[in-house]
Amino acid sequence: MVKAQQMPFYTQWMFNEYLINPGVAGTFNAFQIRANSRIQWMGITDAPRTMGISAYGPLKKLPMGYGGYIYNDITGPESRLTLGGSYAYNYQISDLMHISAGLSVGLVQYTLDGTKIYMGEEEDNIDPAFTGSKETAYAPDATLGIYVYSTRYFAGISAHQLLGSKLNGLTEMEIGVNRLTQHYYLVGGYTFILNREFSLTPSLLFKYMTPGQYQIEINAKTTYKRVAWFGLTYRNPFDACIMGGYVYENKYYIGLSYDIVNSELGKYTSGTIEIMLGVRFDNIK
Repeated sequence: MVKAQQMPFYTQWMFNEYLINPGVAGTFNAFQIRANSRIQWMGITDAPRTMGISAYGPLKKLPMGYGGYIYNDITGPESRLTLGGSYAYNYQISDLMHISAGLSVGLVQYTLDGTKIYMGEEEDNIDPAFTGSKETAYAPDATLGIYVYSTRYFAGISAHQLLGSKLNGLTEMEIGVNRLTQHYYLVGGYTFILNREFSLTPSLLFKYMTPGQYQIEINAKTTYKRVAWFGLTYRNPFDACIMGGYVYENKYYIGLSYDIVNSELGKYTSGTIEIMLGVRFDNIK
């Protein structure tokens, strides 16, 4: 399972692009904190759960930004705790366009709990290959990202788990999860001003996971007076998502999303829920 999902999913990624591209650090005029919690495939035992928090912002009077993040991704007997920091340099191409390049470095703690791996359905029948104990491995991690943006559009490309670090010390499993594999993200979006009150932002996320797996998300978000939003997402091959949120005094953020699973898996789950909380501090540039 980890081979197919080494990196966590975020339905509301467009409200915290820093999680998928370190180049976003410093692209805003103020520091921001975002927290995400995701319960995937509700009703299925040992389905993925993700919790994380990030903070990022600019350096005063300098075209640079920095940030940090920590998240925990749990799937059954496997858990991944990741923490790291980022630096980004921003360059103004024209009056309306900027480009930012960022680098994140961090540490991954990967834990395999052998007491939760059973042979068959009997919980007291632990797989002898894991001796009923916990195994933990540590590995360095790095992410590189480039982000182009203006007041109307954005585009970015990023590469995660660049080092391909080996998870030494873990029992070999049939699925061969003993190395962090590269993940590549490509995102883009454009905001159309419909009238004085409403805007519409279609966006796209393309994710490629070595070896040979990919995922596409197509999103449409409408915003009312910059204080409330509603959006829809299609994620291949079958998932659909709805989301909504509110901003209070241009400072406090809350967002909620629900993923509808339309594949065969949908017979066994009531869907996926994700909540996002955030705060934006005063401008420092």
